[in-house]
Amino acid sequence: MPMSGDLLRLADAVLLPGFVGRTPPDWIRRRLGEGLAGVVLFSRNIADPAQVARLTAALRAENPAVLVGTDEESGEVTRLEVSTGSSRPGGYALGVVDDVGLTEALARDLGGELASAGITIDFAPSADVNSNPDNPVIGLRAFGADPALVARHTRAFVRGLQSAGVAACAKHFPGHGDTIVDSHHGVPVVADAGIEEALFPFREAIKEGVRSIMTGHLLVPSYDADQPVTLSPKVLTGLLREELGFQGMIITDGIEMAAVSGAYGIGGASARAIAAGADAICVGGERADEATAVEVRDAIAAAVTEGLLPEERLADAARRVRELAAWTTSSGSPVPEDGYIGLAAARRAVRVTRRSTASVLPLTGAAHVVELAPEMNLAIDKGTPWGVGEPLGRLLPGTAVTRLVAGETTGARLERLIGEAAQRPLVIVVRDAHRYDWQGEALRHLLSARPDAVVVEMGLPARSDLGAVHIATYGSARVCGQAAAEVLTGTL
Repeated sequence: MPMSGDLLRLADAVLLPGFVGRTPPDWIRRRLGEGLAGVVLFSRNIADPAQVARLTAALRAENPAVLVGTDEESGEVTRLEVSTGSSRPGGYALGVVDDVGLTEALARDLGGELASAGITIDFAPSADVNSNPDNPVIGLRAFGADPALVARHTRAFVRGLQSAGVAACAKHFPGHGDTIVDSHHGVPVVADAGIEEALFPFREAIKEGVRSIMTGHLLVPSYDADQPVTLSPKVLTGLLREELGFQGMIITDGIEMAAVSGAYGIGGASARAIAAGADAICVGGERADEATAVEVRDAIAAAVTEGLLPEERLADAARRVRELAAWTTSSGSPVPEDGYIGLAAARRAVRVTRRSTASVLPLTGAAHVVELAPEMNLAIDKGTPWGVGEPLGRLLPGTAVTRLVAGETTGARLERLIGEAAQRPLVIVVRDAHRYDWQGEALRHLLSARPDAVVVEMGLPARSDLGAVHIATYGSARVCGQAAAEVLTGTL
């Protein structure tokens, strides 16, 4: 059956594709004029906030109601500050401080910056309960491992962000925290025993009036043993809509991720997601061209003509997208905070454990910093700066920095480093050392020769008894590195 222009426009009204470049390509401009719902901005689209404001103004010239979304969680997952590192710590650091007023103020400050840049929906906060410390994809993005703590900070973040006129999006429903598989690559399974705890922050976010919820590409056997959440009517319609009463916009996580596209392809997964109860399709993190956007649109329209997707369901999805767009265009933006709230939060999150009676800190002379750099998951841009060496070098000129990745921490290489640092204070910086055997082995080698070394953990600290002094920052954002450098030099 041929697909009408009206049906194709209806299918476009639920799509938020990505694109390449820092100005809108012709195909995005054309499709926005024809009814495309919006776009998702990735690091490749962003140079600085002023450039993003020009980009979004060009998008709005084609469609004043365009939804412009991005993943600006603060902390490790940043888009606006991808070239510098985030000026705000991530969720876990905020949970460690556990001051909901601070979390709300930081989110309001972030919302003001996003609104000024023309971004109308932020795919944050992560409402996941990070109950599994070996989780490869959530970790520091969560507010913590306690459902009640995560819930109260999720609510505070939603309040702050939406007070700035930017729609919040709680993710990854119904909770990605208790998993050991990254859904970029496979299908994580959520244990039935912990599902109620995982759901609690989402229940609270709905009470707070969160405007959007993002699906996780997860299998939850207690609700649906066959289909991942994004494709499951039992979860999206039965649980999220009917049981939890959520009336806002449901958006998918990146539909090209293997957990959902592997079995059905991008187009097939998109049509099934809308049929299951999703309202908007996020696509284009990895395939960001017009052909992909056309493939998804046509697959959704074809599903209607073939009877797999009721047109009423598609129209309902498009309505919810329009309603969210209308909310974003009618909401105001407050005056941003003083600009230092992120650094203040990072300073409050630092935890210091001293094991040596010797006077290791403060450092007064140029140090040698060894940074052990693991490969991060796909949600974190590989080009985002992090570390302690650079901010410490500003405070202690002459500080040397050596960064090593897996495969470079051979015995001979570490012995050379020990020799080079023999007359200097040694600072060893790790990220999630408990998750990477090579980091643990390198740490043991260095500490056996230099028990006076300071260990700075910029991931989740499984142990605090490593080094003469152990500093936990609970994040690797730029401000977390700055806070650690201030502790090392005694200025904090």
